[in-house]
Amino acid sequence: MKWTQVIDPFNNIALSALVAVVPILFIFWALIIKKMKGYKASLIAIAIAMGIAIVVYGMPVKLALLSTANGALYGLFPICWIVITAVFLFNITVASGQFEIIKHFMASITSDRRLQALLIAFSFGSFLEGTAGFGAPVAITAAMLVGLGFNPLYASGICLIANTAPVAFGAIGIPITVASQVTSIPEMAISQMVGRTLPILSVMLPFYLVILISGHKKTIEVLPAILVSGVSFALIQWFSSNYLGPALPDVIAGIGSIIALIVFLKFWKPGSIWRFPNEPAPTINLDTKYSSVQIFRAWSPFVLLTVMIIAWGLQPIKDVFNAIGQIQFEFPGLHNVISDKSGKPIAHIFKFNYLSASGTAILLSALISIPLIGLKWVDGIRIFVKTLKQLKYPIITIASVLGFAYLVNDSGITITMAEALSSTGFLFPFFAPVLGWLGVFITGSDTSANALFGKLQAATATSIGVDPVVTVAANVSGGVVGKMISPQSIAVAAAAGHLVGKESELFRFTVKHSFIMLIFICFIVLAQAYIFQWLIPQYQSLVNNTTNSTPDFSKGYVYLLLLAGVIAVIAAIILMGKKNKISNSKKVEPSLAK
Repeated sequence: MKWTQVIDPFNNIALSALVAVVPILFIFWALIIKKMKGYKASLIAIAIAMGIAIVVYGMPVKLALLSTANGALYGLFPICWIVITAVFLFNITVASGQFEIIKHFMASITSDRRLQALLIAFSFGSFLEGTAGFGAPVAITAAMLVGLGFNPLYASGICLIANTAPVAFGAIGIPITVASQVTSIPEMAISQMVGRTLPILSVMLPFYLVILISGHKKTIEVLPAILVSGVSFALIQWFSSNYLGPALPDVIAGIGSIIALIVFLKFWKPGSIWRFPNEPAPTINLDTKYSSVQIFRAWSPFVLLTVMIIAWGLQPIKDVFNAIGQIQFEFPGLHNVISDKSGKPIAHIFKFNYLSASGTAILLSALISIPLIGLKWVDGIRIFVKTLKQLKYPIITIASVLGFAYLVNDSGITITMAEALSSTGFLFPFFAPVLGWLGVFITGSDTSANALFGKLQAATATSIGVDPVVTVAANVSGGVVGKMISPQSIAVAAAAGHLVGKESELFRFTVKHSFIMLIFICFIVLAQAYIFQWLIPQYQSLVNNTTNSTPDFSKGYVYLLLLAGVIAVIAAIILMGKKNKISNSKKVEPSLAK
C-alpha cells in the first residue's frame, strides 16, 4: 500500500488550513473551556484528527492507525522513560530523608520563594535542559519545588515557563544541529542568530517569573537579584552561542547564573522573606548544622545525575552504547509507505537505544545513589513500582499526545497549516516563529519542529528576499515558547507536580504567557528581517557530504573509564564521610560516660 500526502484537499489553502487546525483548536477548547483531563483531551483529539485524515485527506485507515501507534511507541520510549526515571530519582531522595537536608541547604541560601524559583526553575532547569532535554528539566525541577513546599500549580507552571529560554540549545544543541542538517545553513550561523534573539527573552524571564509568583510590588523588592540572575544568564548565553557554538550555551549559562546569584546573596538579602499566602510556617531549624559531607551526600543523586547526563551527551560514549545496546527496525507497514508532496518516501525507523537514552543515564544515577543515601535495594524496587503507579495517567497522556503528533504529521495536516502561513509574503518573517511554535505545540520538541518546518522556512524566506537564517532561527526561537503549552510538556509537569488530572489548570496557567512571548518574538524577527539586518551573521551554505566517518570507539571507552573514576570519587567521599561520622560518635561516647 502506497499513499502520497495531500496538502491542499480543498484546492484552497485557506479553507484547507481552517479544517486542518480543528484538532488543535479542540485541544485548546478542551483544556481551557471544558477543563478536561489531559489524557481524555488527547484521546479525543486523536479521534478528531483521524477522522479528518481519513475523510478529508484520504489517508488509508490502516496507515492512520499505524502512524498513531508509531507515535505512541515513541511517547513510551524515550519520552516516558525519561519522566519515569526522573521522578524515581526524586522519590528515592525524598524517601531516604536526604531531601530534608537539601531543603535546609536551600533555606540557608535563601528561604525566599522568589529566589528559590530563580535558582531551581530558571538556572538549574536551564542546565538540565542543556544536558538532557526531552522533559527531564521540567520533571526534576517541578518535583524539587513541590518538595520545597511550593504551591504545586505555581511550581509546575513556572518550571514550564522558565524552560523557554534554554530549549533552543537543549540536549547539547540538538535542535540547532537538526535545523542545520535540513537547511544546509551552518550550525554556527543558526546558533549566532538564535543567540541574538533569545538573550533578550532571557533577561526578561526571571522578572516575568517572579511577577507571576508574587506580583509587581513584591518583585521590585528582589529586583537586584533578578537582574543578577537574568543578565548573567543572558550574557553567557549570548557569548557562548555566538563564539562557542550551539552545544554549551545552556550548560554554561545555567551554571554561571547559579554561581552569580549565590555569590550575590552572600552580600545582599531581600528586606523581607516572601512565601505563598496561607503557606504553613517553615519547620526548618536553621540552628541545625550539617557538615559539607552530609550536604554533598544529600545532593549526590543530582550530582550523579549531572555527571551522567554530561557523559551521555558525549558523542563517543553514544557511539559505544549504540554499537552494543541499540535495536533499530523499520516500523512494519509504515516505513517508506507514505510519500510527501514531492514524492519522496517518508522513513519510519524506530530506534530503541536503551543504553544511550537519557532516561537510562537518569536511572543509573538513581541506582548508584540508592546505597549512597542510605536506602536498601528492596526499598528502591518498592519506590520504583510506586513511581510507575503514580505516573500511570501521565504515561497514557504522553503516549496519546505523541500518537496525535505523528498522525497529523504523516497525514499532511501539519504541512497544510505551514503552507498557509508561508503564503503571507512580505509578512512571513512575522509569522515564521508561529510555525516553530505550532511545531513544538504538536510534537513537544523543538528538534522535531525544526526537522518538520526548517526546509519550508528557508525556501519561503529565499523566495521573498529575506536571508533564510533569519526565518530558520525564528523557527527555533518561536518553538521555545510553544514548549510551555505542549500537551506533552503539560503532562510531564503535571506528573512531577502532583497535578495529575488537573492538566487543564496548568494549561490555563501557561497559555496566555505563551502567546505574549510568541508575539514578542514575532516582532523581534520582523525587525531583524527588514530593519536590523546588521544582526544577521555572515555565512556560506554547507555542501552536502554523504561520507560517514567511522566512530572512534576507543575514545568512548576512555571517556567511560573517566566517568567510572568520577563516580568512584563521589562514592568514596560519601562513604569516608559516613565512616568518619561513626568513628567520631564512638569517641564521644566514652567521654560522655566519664
